[in-house]
Amino acid sequence: MTLPVATLDHVVINARDDMDRAADIYRRIGFTLTERGYHSLGSMNHLAMFGTDYLELIAIPKGATSGRLDLLDYAYGLNGLVFGAEDSASTYAALAKAGVPVDPPVEFTRPVKYAGGQGDARFRTVRMKAGVVPYGRVYYCHHFTRELVWRDEWRHHTNGTVAVARALIVELDPAKGAKLYADMFGPENIRDIKGGKSVVVGNSRFDIVTEAALRGEFGDAVPVPEGRPAYMAGLTLRTLSLRKAADALKSGGIESIAQDGRIVVPARAALNATLEFVE
Repeated sequence: MTLPVATLDHVVINARDDMDRAADIYRRIGFTLTERGYHSLGSMNHLAMFGTDYLELIAIPKGATSGRLDLLDYAYGLNGLVFGAEDSASTYAALAKAGVPVDPPVEFTRPVKYAGGQGDARFRTVRMKAGVVPYGRVYYCHHFTRELVWRDEWRHHTNGTVAVARALIVELDPAKGAKLYADMFGPENIRDIKGGKSVVVGNSRFDIVTEAALRGEFGDAVPVPEGRPAYMAGLTLRTLSLRKAADALKSGGIESIAQDGRIVVPARAALNATLEFVE
């Protein structure tokens, strides 16, 4: 059975139980966020939709005693990297046959309101088994109702973002960390880079690097690891214009650093996730 092709569906920023603060910060960074949505599993979200992928803010309500309480156990910041799946059943079967440690598919829904109508968005996810990934959540998402998620009115952002170009992961041993992705997609998807390994994910990539390599690239703009030896560190976002990104960040009062053809928002200003804007 052929292994799935690696394509990026979305990335997830964990806000624990403080969605109001998270939504305010990411709106001031220049993202247009969808209306707050509520999953049947007990979490809530806002999305920043791009061309073919998106950024999700996820949280649970304050004082919640049921639902996605596991989100409270994860640090603030980048917590989920999600691959696309056209057929979750086939994806699960292929991965299981290849020996990748995945749980059976789980289906859930989220009501969606949009200009002129509403409906229930339906998803089915295939997740890695607990403990397989030390730095957060890695899974596949199968969209049954793409027309309720990728709507053009939600794709326009004052910071000009059109895609996620890269996700950054810190691992003590990047080569060991990259083996999971070689098993998931084939070794031809893995590249050597300075300080670690890179996974080809459609038009994006996941860079798995040492903490020293991350600091070498971003200095003190990196996240606070909170004692974690491995963690998801940040995102590179492709913008139509660095000028648009700079203007949006200035208007929102967001700390940023412009250098070497990029703009970096330190993790301390973006819910413990380093954000890099490039054209």
